[in-house]
Amino acid sequence: MRRLLITALLLAACGLHTTAHAQTPPSAQQQKTNLLLILDCSNSMWDKWQSDSKIKVTQQVLLRLIDSIQNQPHISVALRVFGHLNNNHLGTQLEVPFEPDNLYKLRSKIKTLVPNGGCTAASALNGSLNDFPRDPNARNIILIITDGLDECDGDICQVAQHINQSGAIVQTFILGIGSPSNFQNPPDCAGRFTLLSHEERYAETLYQIFLLSDQKARLTLHLLDDNHQPYETDVPIALFDHSTHTLRHSTIHHFSTDTPPDTLTLDPLITYDITLATKPPTQLTAQHFNPGQHTRLEITAPQGSLRLHLPNKRTPFQLPQYTVLVRRHADPALLATQQLNDKVHYLAGLYDIDILSLPVIHLDKIAIRVGSDTDMQIPLPGQLALTKPPIPCSGSIFALQPEGPKWVCDLDPENINERIVLMPGNYMVVLRPDDDTDYDAVQTANFTIRSAQQTGITIE
Repeated sequence: MRRLLITALLLAACGLHTTAHAQTPPSAQQQKTNLLLILDCSNSMWDKWQSDSKIKVTQQVLLRLIDSIQNQPHISVALRVFGHLNNNHLGTQLEVPFEPDNLYKLRSKIKTLVPNGGCTAASALNGSLNDFPRDPNARNIILIITDGLDECDGDICQVAQHINQSGAIVQTFILGIGSPSNFQNPPDCAGRFTLLSHEERYAETLYQIFLLSDQKARLTLHLLDDNHQPYETDVPIALFDHSTHTLRHSTIHHFSTDTPPDTLTLDPLITYDITLATKPPTQLTAQHFNPGQHTRLEITAPQGSLRLHLPNKRTPFQLPQYTVLVRRHADPALLATQQLNDKVHYLAGLYDIDILSLPVIHLDKIAIRVGSDTDMQIPLPGQLALTKPPIPCSGSIFALQPEGPKWVCDLDPENINERIVLMPGNYMVVLRPDDDTDYDAVQTANFTIRSAQQTGITIE
């Protein structure tokens, strides 16, 4: 009875697959998909599962599956087997390579497989990269079918990590058949793992994997404000492969009441990390999107803006273009830089700001509010016109503060007349001739800087 049920599921799956492609035949431009089957033929595959031995059930399912793809030229299948060559657990071999019209070879090899060894899953996976054709436009998929992943020949997680980092493999699937006790530590590190504890799910699960090779996923992103309304707009978005960290898609999210946001077409085999170029970045990791489905993904990213500027007043000297450093409050990491008069968007929250004037202006706990413009005016600086003796002199300027003098900048020893733009306040200049080491030769002078005015100091 169970055999009849498995056969019925396979025929239904194959029928669905054939019908779908009869209506929409694959075009000559359809992306090529290479699927490498890695099959466990260790001695334990002789064990009885439900209706028959694990190997017999697997052979029946795979043969039906091969029949279902014979009219789909964009899907190519190869077969690597481990544990069938000898009983010293070291045997793995590419039995049927990727090549045109190899389905007859696949059927013949699958029918004649004889389990005869131990575990070599890691070795089989390690050799899989060399099994694929060198086609940068193809989607390469690995499907491991096993009844247990013992680490007798290496760490399969390390091997899988090496394969993922190569960027050649889109996805690795692992089908575990038989008892759950053989997979007490599911090998999620090596691929997308599915445990098949019942024969009835075997054909259905395999069919779903093949279905993934045909269909795409569709994604629409909606950036929400703090009222859960999709008003956030003009935000760059990047989608990275979670395994290889390579960029897969990039776009700029735009919201308008007249037009809906763009819809992205994604590969459902890839697990994505999504980064929104908000400040600070908004990140979502390990995102899966189902084939043939349209996903609406809502991300809360409420923003406001920050602008700093000087008073609109003429000065007898040229004003510097100050750089502004922005950090999250109490976070030492630099988040962003901007210039005066720039209007830059940030996520709502508290920020610490350093304006690189002389001296530096530090602003603590500046609030960025949702949908609001934080517009801040900083003091207009003045200018120091300093005349020094006509000999090389070293010196510095200090700001006079209640807690004591604070260094602001050093003077140019080669320049007799210096012009330095300073923020309003009280200062002291300290000067010493370079050829005189006597402390009595040090000269100091206090001065005050006022906004938009020039202060002249002469030291003889």
